[in-house]
Amino acid sequence: MTAFTQDLTGKVALITGATRGIGLETARGLSKLGAHVIIGGRDQQKADNAVKLLAQEGLKAEGLKIDVNEHADHEEAYAYLEKKYGKLDILINNAGILRDAESASHQIINRTSTISEGELRETFDVNFFAPIVLTQTLLPLIRKSDAGRIVNLSSALGSLQLQADPASPFYPMKTFAYNASKAALNAFTIHLAAELKDTPIKVNSIHPGWVQTEMGGQNANVDIVEGSRTSIIMATLPADGPTGGFFHLENPLPW
Repeated sequence: MTAFTQDLTGKVALITGATRGIGLETARGLSKLGAHVIIGGRDQQKADNAVKLLAQEGLKAEGLKIDVNEHADHEEAYAYLEKKYGKLDILINNAGILRDAESASHQIINRTSTISEGELRETFDVNFFAPIVLTQTLLPLIRKSDAGRIVNLSSALGSLQLQADPASPFYPMKTFAYNASKAALNAFTIHLAAELKDTPIKVNSIHPGWVQTEMGGQNANVDIVEGSRTSIIMATLPADGPTGGFFHLENPLPW
């Protein structure tokens, strides 16, 4: 298991959807390493509450209202970061939604032939379009970092290879809107990493595991601390670390 010993003093990290779950635990982990963490959330009060929670543990962070679907929030985040820090070292596109499963039981029912256009668009808006637009908006600030890191929260359910293999444990999990949005996000990772291959910026997709969060449900087998580890690994990669990959912990996953 990777032990995090990096000193991130002076590094600025923005995490979307970080008021709870994997995002909040990732904020906790990066703050422990010395990074100045910005907790992004749709609701400023919830973001501030998360900051207070970390402060009780002796950790520093600040809250910033970012509804990933609101382009105005993207622009305001850019203006804020540029004025206060002049750069962004780490962007973790953590916010995401899953609408395919039955909310009460987290039961998965394959509704590929009946899922509505509205549900597909809602899922893609949050899981695909929002991280792309936010990343594009903030990229000029990431370029000013001496070691920019972009981490896209994907899922093993976005692996076309694993979804197509009847022997895969992920094969029965046919949540079409979610899976397709994560596969598309993986494509963004590949393309952006290729564009930035001659820069110090590294771009990777990650699978956090089946994590015990509101989205993951009570039957998930990974706790939140372990679920945050892959995000932290990819956010703190050394100069010779990978880019344009898909990982769980330090293990490559098939596209």
